[in-house]
Amino acid sequence: MEMVPSEENQFVPKEGVFWSCRQSIFDEMKRISQIQNAAEEPRVLCIIQDTTSAKTINERLTLNLPASTTLSKLYEDLAHKAGYVNGTFDLAWGNVPDMAPLDHNSEMSLSDSGFEPGGKRNFLQLTDKDGEQPQIASDESGTADSSGLDDSSQERFIGPLPRDSTAGCSGDYSSPSYSYSSILNKSETGYVGLVNQAMTCYLNSLLQTLFMTPEFRNALYNWEFEESEEDPVTSIPYQLQRLFVLLQTSKKRAIETTDVTRSFGWDSSEAWQQHDIQELCRVMFDALEQKWKQTEQADLINQLYQGKLKDYVRCLECGYESWRIDTYLDIPLVIRPFGASQAYGSVEEALQAFIQPETLDGPNQYFCERCKKKCDARKGLRFLHFPYLLTLQLKRFDFDYTTMHRIKLNDRMTFPEELDMSPFIDVEDEKSPQTESCTDSGAENEGSCHSDQMSNDFSTDDCVDEGICLDSTSNTERVLKPKSLLTFELFSVMVHSGSAAGGHYYACIKSFSDGQWYSFNDQHVSKITQDDIRKTYGGSSGSRGYYSSAFASSTNAYMLIYRLKDPSRNAKYLAVDDFPEHIKNLVQKEKESEEQEKRQREIERNTCKIKLFCMHPVKMMMESKLEVHKDKTLREATEMAYKLMELEGVVPLDCCRLVKYDEFHEYLERSYEGEEDTLMGLLLGGVKSSYMFDLLLETRRPEQVFQPYKPGEVMVKVHVVDLKSETIASPISVRAYLNQTITEFKQLIAQATALSAENMRVVLERCYNDLRLLYVPNKTLKAEGFFRSNKVFVESSESTDHQVTFTDSVLWKLLDRHGNTIRLLVLLPEQSPGTLANRTLCQKVGGDSDVPFDGSKGNRKSVEAILEESTEKLKNLSLQQQQQSSSTSDSQKSSDASDFEHIESPTQEADSNSSLCVAADNRELENRIRATAGSSGGASSDPENHFACEERSDSEVNNDRSTSSVDSDILSSSHSSDTLCNADSGPIQLANGLDSHSITSSRRSKAHEGKKETWDTAEEDSGTDSEYDDNGKSKAEAQYLYFRAEPCSQDDSSWDSQKCLVVHVDKRITLAAFKQNLEPYVGVTSTQFKVFRVYANNQEFESVRLNETLSSFSDDNKITIRLGRALKKGEYRVKVYQLLVNEAEPCKFLVDTVFAKGMTVRQSKEELLPQLKEQCKLDLSIDRVRLRKKTWKNPGTVFLDYHVYEEDISISSNWEVFLEVLNEPEKMKSMSQLAILTRRWSPATMKLGPFQEVILESSSVEELKEKLSEMSAIPLENLEFAKGRGTFPCDISVLEIHQDLDWNPKVSTLNVWPLYICDDGAVVFYRDSTEEPMELSDDERNELMKKESSRLLKTGHRVSYSPRKEKALKIYLDGGPAKDPGQD
Repeated sequence: MEMVPSEENQFVPKEGVFWSCRQSIFDEMKRISQIQNAAEEPRVLCIIQDTTSAKTINERLTLNLPASTTLSKLYEDLAHKAGYVNGTFDLAWGNVPDMAPLDHNSEMSLSDSGFEPGGKRNFLQLTDKDGEQPQIASDESGTADSSGLDDSSQERFIGPLPRDSTAGCSGDYSSPSYSYSSILNKSETGYVGLVNQAMTCYLNSLLQTLFMTPEFRNALYNWEFEESEEDPVTSIPYQLQRLFVLLQTSKKRAIETTDVTRSFGWDSSEAWQQHDIQELCRVMFDALEQKWKQTEQADLINQLYQGKLKDYVRCLECGYESWRIDTYLDIPLVIRPFGASQAYGSVEEALQAFIQPETLDGPNQYFCERCKKKCDARKGLRFLHFPYLLTLQLKRFDFDYTTMHRIKLNDRMTFPEELDMSPFIDVEDEKSPQTESCTDSGAENEGSCHSDQMSNDFSTDDCVDEGICLDSTSNTERVLKPKSLLTFELFSVMVHSGSAAGGHYYACIKSFSDGQWYSFNDQHVSKITQDDIRKTYGGSSGSRGYYSSAFASSTNAYMLIYRLKDPSRNAKYLAVDDFPEHIKNLVQKEKESEEQEKRQREIERNTCKIKLFCMHPVKMMMESKLEVHKDKTLREATEMAYKLMELEGVVPLDCCRLVKYDEFHEYLERSYEGEEDTLMGLLLGGVKSSYMFDLLLETRRPEQVFQPYKPGEVMVKVHVVDLKSETIASPISVRAYLNQTITEFKQLIAQATALSAENMRVVLERCYNDLRLLYVPNKTLKAEGFFRSNKVFVESSESTDHQVTFTDSVLWKLLDRHGNTIRLLVLLPEQSPGTLANRTLCQKVGGDSDVPFDGSKGNRKSVEAILEESTEKLKNLSLQQQQQSSSTSDSQKSSDASDFEHIESPTQEADSNSSLCVAADNRELENRIRATAGSSGGASSDPENHFACEERSDSEVNNDRSTSSVDSDILSSSHSSDTLCNADSGPIQLANGLDSHSITSSRRSKAHEGKKETWDTAEEDSGTDSEYDDNGKSKAEAQYLYFRAEPCSQDDSSWDSQKCLVVHVDKRITLAAFKQNLEPYVGVTSTQFKVFRVYANNQEFESVRLNETLSSFSDDNKITIRLGRALKKGEYRVKVYQLLVNEAEPCKFLVDTVFAKGMTVRQSKEELLPQLKEQCKLDLSIDRVRLRKKTWKNPGTVFLDYHVYEEDISISSNWEVFLEVLNEPEKMKSMSQLAILTRRWSPATMKLGPFQEVILESSSVEELKEKLSEMSAIPLENLEFAKGRGTFPCDISVLEIHQDLDWNPKVSTLNVWPLYICDDGAVVFYRDSTEEPMELSDDERNELMKKESSRLLKTGHRVSYSPRKEKALKIYLDGGPAKDPGQD
């Protein structure tokens, strides 16, 4: 028979291949037929809502299954898709309430079970089964199919888990994430985890270890709490007892530890403090001993955990021994001896080293009382007694004196499962010779071994006393065990994962019930094996060298707990049936509490929480949250909202109803007429975590009737506009339909407002500043752009305003002003002793004033009025647009009637019947201005002479830079009182000591200036802009925008109302125009004060861009006005710092000054030096100072005297510059030169010399070395240099400079890699290559290292390790820390 190879490369008969191929063809045809039948079979679309928790209620799961699918298969597919364990949840019809859930095990098809095929949607709800939430399908909880697998086949967990969102225990570790639903079901291991509050993993590990210790757990159960004697909240034993009962009986996956930490006296902040687990163990045991005084458990800790050892010194000459007895609760084992390069390999090795004696000889000799002299002696420790529960602390945290940092030792240290302690106990110590000197320390030193090895702790806060101070108590003597009975078995390994800065703790614990090892990692409990325990040894399998721990795993054992193998004492866990009676009562109490919590969770899952609003008749708009069960009716929900909004006794219940509301658009979406008995769950669309709408509790008066709100309607807020009074009324709400025409809409408004629809104009504000006149009668609201919530303005009058184009009409201007006007609070500068209210002048006799700032005398006219008149007059003169009627009463009335067209001064607030203090015509006003100017300055009354005088004054002001460029000039320093006088007599004296002539002269002369100043050119990035355009015309005249100011009332602002203005201004006004409008109130010209914007945190920033508008401001923004010269166009405010290269702080702030575009460096120095002399007391010569670029703290390019700002030197707003005082005249004369700062390093003395500047003519390395050799006398061939690193002054430790810098780079020029010295200010270190470094002993090196660390830390040029300050761990027996009465 012919043989052919098969697919498995095995030879088979040829006939077999034929039949095999034939069978494959039949199978494929059958499979295709099944696919075709399945495709032809109708399918069932299932949409499942997961209602088991608030987080999943909005989720929808979709399954599209053949109609022949069975119900059991549906459950199986849904469990796989939802991630739940099959059999732990129910399915019910979503649209049929109170119907039994579908059968889990039914083999009925979906079509036979009532499901509708053919694309119709079948709504189902995934619900809890028997009140328990579904179990999450995971490796730990497992599924029904995985329950039969052995431990080796299941994926085990050992070590820390990643956490997505919850806070980890430290910066380098994140513990597992969990949701509330994930802790509701117990682990398959049968053990309950503990929830990590934030960084309480160390507490969880210790609590689980104590819980898994039978002797401790049983003793805790036997203690009975007396509620009459102590508050259960602050009782530590009682809260531990409760916790242990829950760990043993709860059905949850994990439970909280907040009650335990609250009994410690801790607040929530303690949850964010990570502590050492051994420290917690000691402090907790101390606290329990204090609480258990005078009870049967008073000596429990000592009975279980306390051992004894002898601390002895034996003379090697006479054999005399002096000793004392110490007690201990744990044995600290050193991982790596101090100064050693190799770690101990095992616990036995470390124990042997612990009891290894040391010889005291040489200078450390011991004074023997028998020999009466100093003799060689042997000092050591001997164990006298081992406790029943032996605790070993592996001292993995140490201090590195080289780096001065705390470190963690990750070296490998093995530990046996059974530890024989007999080799470490000395039988000779059972009998003590009478000649020995014995001192029993007793409990005074309890918990600590007095040896050098055991006190090697490094605390960052030695001044804080940790733990609890305990009174001395006597100890009972223990009887020594024979060596054969000193075998201990390991049952707890507390593991630390991380570094010395922080990490994560978890516990590996062996159960004494079944001998199985478990990992207790916060809320996760899983089975582990001996292999997992061996992984906690730490280190690696390689050599145990000095640096081995740096490359080792950071997850390793930190504390080990062994139990003595003694059948007579080894206890078993108390079963539930064997609990004492008080524990059974506690179990029942906790069970009832858990059932109540479960019922509460069920209620929470079925409660709709939605925002509720109400227009309260007394309290106005109120907001709250309505929590109503989904099965409550609308009528019941209305009653709940009625009580929640406190309407009882204010509005009858039948006058209230709930309606659907959109808060954002202030839109009433719909009302629920006839649905009072409908369930809220159906009305709101189910229980959701958030809703896209809100509810409004609407109220009415008894005689009113509720208006029905239908879903298709839109809300319109109608504002009625009165053109005569120029007022806009509060809105009236009207509901309309989108398919209504404009004509129908006008009739609807006419009914609501009682206006005539015939002359009605309707303006729609679709968005900000988008006004649309609705004039097409047959156009629908939808076509006009109406939405669910709209805003319209209506006006109905017989005026001719409707005949003009809408954008030219008074209505448009009024609405435009209304939409752009903002309300600002302006704080004026200090004006002593007068205030705005009394800074007034005498008015004409018989004049009646209604000016906002009128004083106590009605016949006095304000300075501001005179100023404004002067200003307006000068504007008109400069523009040659004088009109005789401009100042008449008719013109004034026109101005009052349309104040949105012109800048409104304080004097324009008078009504039509008031007589304002304004001259009858321009000639009278001009004469008054001339009289004022002539009397104040002695100038001629001739207009030409007057203007010449003004130009001269302005020129003097501009040229006197030594005073005008300083912020704090005469304007802010002078505080002379206001002088009130008649307008016709003498100068008008202002608060700053200047007269009205000097106030107006700047603007007047500026307007008539024919030439531009050197910096008066357009530029985009200059910090400021000119207040005048290129034609010399004031920019404020280009467009007159609304401005109105009034004094602040006490309710308007927290500021002093005497110094505060409320300004209503069009936000399209420029800052320049805004400042000019403020001139009368400030009392100086706009160029002599600055505007600062105040932000929410009270930070102030100066507004300097004069051509920018106030569009970034909003209502009730605050502005502060400060006196001082404002910047002109092309000017920049500059901060000047002094460069002190050889000082500890090389950067010192001096003054703020002003530099201008086109100014030379020498000119700026000429202006700067008098300012430095006056403000900083620095008398400097102009040839002995230089200015240079400042980049953070780094000195840069040296500015030469002939350099021009903006041409040679780029300048910007808030610029910073260095001023350097030279010891000799400036040597930098050309831009081709290079100024380098050099510093000599002397290895022989381990010191750095002072900075010295070297001026190079080129970028040649050879020239640099020649200059350095000439300056230092180091031979050229021996000179080496290196570029400094980092920020000036490039500080570096003298211990590191010799090898850390790149010395003597192989380059010929300085401007190439690795130097890149292309600008002034680079730092270069240099040295003599033949000079040998100083030889340092270890002590000298450590001392120098400390000094260098301190120096570099002070200068801030070294980023050093700075761990957070550790907080001492304390447990407060009185329930909390004592409050310092002096603290807030």
